[in-house]
This record gives sequence, structure tokens and C-alpha cells, in this order.
Amino acid sequence: MNLLTQDVISAVNARRMSLPGLLAAMARGEVAGFPALRPHQRPAWHMFLVQLAALALWGAKGEKLPDEAEEWTDLLRGLTPNHPDDGPWCLVVDDYGKPAFLQPPALAGLKWSRVPTPDALDLLITARNHDLKQHVARDVEPEDWLFALVSVQTSAGYDGSGNYGVARMNGGSSSRPMLGLVPVHAKTYRLDPSKWWRRDVERLLLERRAGNGPEFGCKGGLALLWCHDWPEGSQLDLRTLDPWFIEVCRRVRLVGSSQLLSAVKAVSKAARIDAKMYHGHVGDPWAPVHIDDGKSLTLGGGDFHYKKLAELLFEGKWKLPLLATPGTNETAAGSLLVAEALSRGNSKTEGFKSRIVPMPDSAVRLFRTDVAGRTSQVQLDEIKAFDEGLRNAIALLAGRGDWEQVRKDQYARSRSARERFDRVADGLFFPYLWRRIQAAASGDVDVEERTGGAFRRTLFDAANAELEAAMSSVLCATLQRPKAEARARRAFLSRVWKLDPQLHQTGRQEDVDAED
Repeated sequence: MNLLTQDVISAVNARRMSLPGLLAAMARGEVAGFPALRPHQRPAWHMFLVQLAALALWGAKGEKLPDEAEEWTDLLRGLTPNHPDDGPWCLVVDDYGKPAFLQPPALAGLKWSRVPTPDALDLLITARNHDLKQHVARDVEPEDWLFALVSVQTSAGYDGSGNYGVARMNGGSSSRPMLGLVPVHAKTYRLDPSKWWRRDVERLLLERRAGNGPEFGCKGGLALLWCHDWPEGSQLDLRTLDPWFIEVCRRVRLVGSSQLLSAVKAVSKAARIDAKMYHGHVGDPWAPVHIDDGKSLTLGGGDFHYKKLAELLFEGKWKLPLLATPGTNETAAGSLLVAEALSRGNSKTEGFKSRIVPMPDSAVRLFRTDVAGRTSQVQLDEIKAFDEGLRNAIALLAGRGDWEQVRKDQYARSRSARERFDRVADGLFFPYLWRRIQAAASGDVDVEERTGGAFRRTLFDAANAELEAAMSSVLCATLQRPKAEARARRAFLSRVWKLDPQLHQTGRQEDVDAED
């Protein structure tokens, strides 16, 4: 199963291909997807293909992406000149003392444990085995093992004693995030793997040729880390690695034949790379890094909520990765902002998180400007005002219209309504933001005011609907309900009217005055 010569990888709109054949097809724009790729494996697979192609072209001083498989075969073999047998590109090499694909040479005397299926090798950890079943992928192809290898070796975290994570994350319980821009067709906004790959490879090469590479590593240093011996307890120095290095964090070997593959794994006494002190800030072109503490993004148990993305993009607290910023020569009609990571905790995963945000060309050119930051903050404040109004109104209703009766329990009654309102705000945030940014940047005050008014009116309708639904669902004494409902509506309207007096045309003034 030599990946350079055998057709192992299946792709949408194309036949099964070798690795060089795949890179050539992507250079021609013919690959529309990977049917065998599991959703959580997409970030690792994309980043691997980008790093591999960039390393191959840089090493050969290539100027453009070849569109023929034979050229890619020569380029990839150029990365492993000391292995004329293509061992580092084979899924199975019987001699454990020699490298196989993403499988470093192994020392004699290691204690190996069997891994029967590729999903058991993969980086997912499901403690209760109900979210995504384990050890069930038994009718598999070699490419399933290929994708699992790429996933675990380049994106795994700490999974217990002897199972260390990659250097490109902030701690063992973190995750390797991916934040990037993807060029798309202006009308369909479809994520195209081939365009995405080409854009990232060309951007990396352009930046390195211009001398703008990351401050970590050594250009031309160690790159394919599975080709190098891994003595027990020994760690690689980050300063000796090429900034685009492709990592292997586990001792793994595939065994058997293409008809019946399995794997074995062993533990290690130390992480492969001595990078704990860097907290994931190692020059990863997809990883946001906090400006103050120098740590890469940890998603934790959260999601790529609009607040999280606004913090990353606009608040000035994070240094965006190279591939999440537009290049000076990029003139795409539109882009997608792709944010993906596996949400991790202590020896557990909490789901694969993915957020894809369409961005018109005007937004791509303006989203790192001061006007974008100011407009984003305005929208955040507007959403907060409606959320507070909804919270206070429902809490007052639960307190029978008496603020002295409102405690923590009464505020808690608003949680489900606020969560539903927040989901509405999450869907509205970026479409309205891009239009308001464009209007503000062009100085079109009328359009900016109309767009802002439409945003607030839509938020008002959503919050008011939740409040009306709460009127019949929140417990309140019958005799006190008319007063409680009137005061609840007044509390809500008085809060949002401070934000936008024009909303009084929608408010039910008769309810506000009912108490009188």
C-alpha cells in the first residue's frame, strides 16, 4: 500500500487515486470532497495536505502547483531522499525499525497493544460510548486507516499516561483549532476543497518567499517527523524543525494486508516535541494566539458562537493566524470564514465544533479595520440589551411583579427563553454585521441607520415573542398575574426603548399602562 503508486484515496467527482494523483487533481480543481472522510477529520486532512504540498514545493524550489501526478511523485520523493524504497509512504512496513507512513521507527522491546479498527485509533474519546460509537468501523478500506492516522498523529491531545498530544495546541486537554478563509464562488458560497487547498498552499509559499515566515522553527529543518528515530524519553527541539513540520505524536504501526488491516500502539515516556512551554504558539498558520499570554486558542467545552468569533476577529485580543487573513493579492468575489476544532476536556471530547460564515468581498477587505471592531461592539451591546430586557421581564413575572421577590431562582426561569433568543441572534449577527460595516466604511449614514434599525427590530420581535410565550408558561398566582404581566412588559419595553426609541411603535403601550 504505497501511497505514491497505489490508488488508495477516493474523492468526489474523481476515481480512486494515489496521493500524488490526488494533489494533481486538486491542482486542476477536480476534487469536490472526500466521501470516506468523517466530519471531525476534515481539519486535520486539509492541514496535512497543505503542509505536505508546501514542504514539497519549497524543498524543490517550485514556483507553481503541478497538475500532473508524476511531478508530485518526484516532489514527494524529494522529501524522503534517504528512503529509495518509499517506506515512509507505505501504510504497512513489516520492519518496525523503519518508518512507515505517519509511523515513526520503533525501538525493540516496546509493549504493543492491538487496535482493531480505525475509529478506535482515531482521536475521539467518548466516555459513555453513546455519542459516536467506538470500535464499530470493521468493514473498512485502507483510506479509513489513512484518515485516522492523519487525524490522531497531527491533532490528538493528551489521552492518559504515555499518550501525549501534539505541539500545536495549548496543553494536553486543549485542541488544535483551525481558523481560515476559503475562496468560494460568489453565488453558491460552496466550500471547495480544491480551491481551499490551493489558496492556502500558495499563500504559505508567498509569505515564506517574502521572508514573512513565523518566528519559530528553522526553514529547511526536520519536516516529516515520522521519518526520524524516536529514542525513548528523547524529545525534538522545536528550533530544529521546519515551521511547516508534519507531526507524529503517538507510536503506532499498521499491520496486515489491504484486505485485513489492523494496528498496534505503544506508549512513550515523553511528548515527541519539547514544546510545552510554548502553549501551542509554534507558528501554526491556522491557530489564533492570544496577544497577552501568548497561548493558542483553547475551545474547551464551548462552541464557535458569535461572541467567540467576534472576540477573535474584532476585539484586538487575538493575533489571527496567517491563513485567516486576506492576502494583498487576493481578489475573490467572496469567502467563507471556517472555524473548526474538536472540543476537548480532561481525557474526553465534547463534540466536533464547526462554524462556516459567508463573507462578501467588502467584509473580507474590512473585517480587520477599526470600523469593523466598532460596529461589532455596537451589535454585541444591542443583543445584550434585548437579552437583559428579556431576563428581567421573565424574572419579574416569576416574582409576581414585585422586584423584592426576585432572586436567583426567578432569574433562572428565563434561561430557556434566553437560549432560544440567543440562537436567533447568533444567526442574525454576521449577515447584518457585514452590511453595517460596508455602510459605515463608505460613509452611507442612511443605509447604516436603516440596517441597524432592521437588526434591532428583528431582535425585538424575537425577544418579544419569547416574553409572550413565557406569559403562559411561567407560574404566577392568578390574582397577581395581571399586575405581574403588565410590569414584566414594562420592564422589557423600558430597557429596549433606551436602546431604540423607535421600537415604541411595536410596544403594547396599553399593557405598560395597565397597572395604572
